[in-house]
Amino acid sequence: MFSDVEMMVFMEELEEKIQLINDNVLLLERDGESPLVIQEIFRAAHTIKGSSAVMGYEKMSRLTHEIENLFDRLRQGTMKVTTPMVNVLFEALDTLKVLKEEITGNAGEVDETPVIGKIKSCLEDSGSAPADTDYPGSTAKAPEIAAGQETVDIFQPDEILENMIREAEVRGYQAYKIYVEVDPDTQMKNVRAFLVFESLQQMGDIIKSYPSAEEIQDGRFDKGFSLVLFSREDQGEVTNLIMSIAEINKVEVTPLETNGEATAGKTSGEHVEQTAQETRVLNEMPKEAAEVRKAAPQMERTTIKTVRVDVQKLDSLMNLVGELVIDRTRIDRFAEIFEGKYGTDDLAENILEISNHLGQVTTDLQDEIMKARMLPVATVFNRLPRMVRDIAQKLGREIDFIVEGQETELDRNVIEIIGDPLIHLIRNAIDHGIEPPEERVRLGKSRVGRVRLKASYLESHIVITLEDDGQGMDPAKLKELAVEKGVMTAEAVARMSDRDALELIMAPGFSTAKVVSDVSGRGVGMDIVRSQIEQINGTVELDTVTGYGTTFFIKLPLTLAIIRALMVSLGEQVFAFPLTNVQETLAIKREEIKMIRHNEVIVVRGRVLPLVRISDIFKIEEADEDRLYVVMLGSADRRIGVVVHRLIGEQEIVIKSLGNYLGQITGLSGATILGDGRVALIVDARGLVKELGTEELAYAAN
Repeated sequence: MFSDVEMMVFMEELEEKIQLINDNVLLLERDGESPLVIQEIFRAAHTIKGSSAVMGYEKMSRLTHEIENLFDRLRQGTMKVTTPMVNVLFEALDTLKVLKEEITGNAGEVDETPVIGKIKSCLEDSGSAPADTDYPGSTAKAPEIAAGQETVDIFQPDEILENMIREAEVRGYQAYKIYVEVDPDTQMKNVRAFLVFESLQQMGDIIKSYPSAEEIQDGRFDKGFSLVLFSREDQGEVTNLIMSIAEINKVEVTPLETNGEATAGKTSGEHVEQTAQETRVLNEMPKEAAEVRKAAPQMERTTIKTVRVDVQKLDSLMNLVGELVIDRTRIDRFAEIFEGKYGTDDLAENILEISNHLGQVTTDLQDEIMKARMLPVATVFNRLPRMVRDIAQKLGREIDFIVEGQETELDRNVIEIIGDPLIHLIRNAIDHGIEPPEERVRLGKSRVGRVRLKASYLESHIVITLEDDGQGMDPAKLKELAVEKGVMTAEAVARMSDRDALELIMAPGFSTAKVVSDVSGRGVGMDIVRSQIEQINGTVELDTVTGYGTTFFIKLPLTLAIIRALMVSLGEQVFAFPLTNVQETLAIKREEIKMIRHNEVIVVRGRVLPLVRISDIFKIEEADEDRLYVVMLGSADRRIGVVVHRLIGEQEIVIKSLGNYLGQITGLSGATILGDGRVALIVDARGLVKELGTEELAYAAN
């Protein structure tokens, strides 16, 4: 039985290797056969094969064994990459993902034999099958190493190792020869060896091992194995790290010194396995010793020291930081009152100094916790190239999919939601936007359509841009379709501007597809896109030029826990409007308010803006004041004005749930605590605009 840590290590590596194979197969299809790409896929498949066999997942091991055989043939040059082969490989990757779900209990019984049969057919179609590579469970046995004896002879430094040790010492690394002996009674010694390798890689670079890394991974060793490690850690730290792994009987760690002169020929090198780092250098460059020394600087990468933390703990930390932000605001308010009452004496200055320092520390702590919650958008973007490839192939399109800004980071809660909207937008870009190759040629365009996805920072937001060079959208045709599909009446469409017509694609039930397919055409995509993005306080806008393409702009907050808001008051009650939805503020007199169809409106720059009163929504008594303020809120294609008594100003607030006792209250999305201890209610701006705004009175932005 494996521990939770062992399972976590296995699952994380499995996810990483499946994604690596997926990305490299796409490269293989796009750029042609590359020895480096083929080798990368082969190694990843071999790793999954070995670790899954060790963990007892035979289906996964059998499948990756066949993938490994296929890429072994490609390495040898006896096969060529073809589109049918790539299709089979992607089917195999999909099966691996389902097998992964089977392990976690999220999928039923999975049959891997059909796709294995397809891989074998690829091998047979290319000619006689090669000699099979070693399969986990082989009875082949590597010679046993005696602790502290044969290891000295095996790792007597040769010329390559001598040079690497010298380079490492200059950069502060120590070379260690290590012997590890596994408990003979352990049922899965492969797992123990795997954990040793994984742990030591966090501490430095493994340069050699005996038996080879593949033999150790396949369990072809008796009691122990040896390796050479370059690390900045001291000898005791290395020993303690290995001994912390269960069922390790014995560990010997000793410094590996050079002889001061070249020692080529002292070891056969027959059983020495160089790590991927050294092998890559030897494969890519001439094998002269001077070139091999170029491998050494790669060891200068910073050793990543991480601790896995449950995301719920991060959520709790963010809540606590939110409390600190509230108290910081209260102390700031107290310091202002104290200074106003007592002037600038020493006590007042001390309180101000403490307040300023606490504010700085709280801000820094808030930033660090937010960074801990952040994930690169690559976690979403990396899944999209494969989808683009499959859809393009199904629809007969040729697509150049360009992805930029994968390193841009977002709060994990935003990351979890943004995936589906992006999938909808990209599918529509390929299906409705990009023309078939023959039509593009007829129009004077390149056969290959371009779809560009980019993420970038903009102040306290992230902007995701999706651009295509397809046919664009014609507002006149959209209006015709709206009437044809019964989305709007002819009279309502006649009053629409071209800009408003573009927003029709976001209407429920609206689709520009002539035929319903499994890709699109049901009119249930774009309205979901807008809804999901607005749920996380984001916005989506589009720009299009008929015949030249369409661009979508998605603006997202970096975090959902703390936002900037416009604070207003109505009587004694304070309200907060998220700045994302605030378009502008206006000062008006009562006589400027007009009535149209029993609705209050004002005219702003020649346009009619419908008004709502917070006092009516929340049943608050409104004072009779001649001068009022209007907060103009915007969401999608609608605008609405909210009448308030006073504008307080902008402020950073922490969103607090209204809780199970109050439940969902119309017009409110939460609450926050002010510096004076009062509770301010956060207005659900998007909900108000959507519910109370009307098409006839909608305010069109200039």
